[in-house]
Amino acid sequence: MSQSGLRIHFRVESDRFKGTCYRAANWLRLGSTQGRTRNDRNYCLRATVKDVYLYPLSPDFRRELCA
Repeated sequence: MSQSGLRIHFRVESDRFKGTCYRAANWLRLGSTQGRTRNDRNYCLRATVKDVYLYPLSPDFRRELCA
């Protein structure tokens, strides 16, 4: 995959915000995080669950991501 800046991602706290402005601006919702931190080795630390959005910078972003 080329490093041409295919995408921009943003995380929105789903319990506080709905992400309406991102959806209205044609951002794609990829899914949600699991609410864990990178230091959670024992599955006991909890963080807020966030929705992950992607904005494609290229019209054929799916082909570029899968290459």
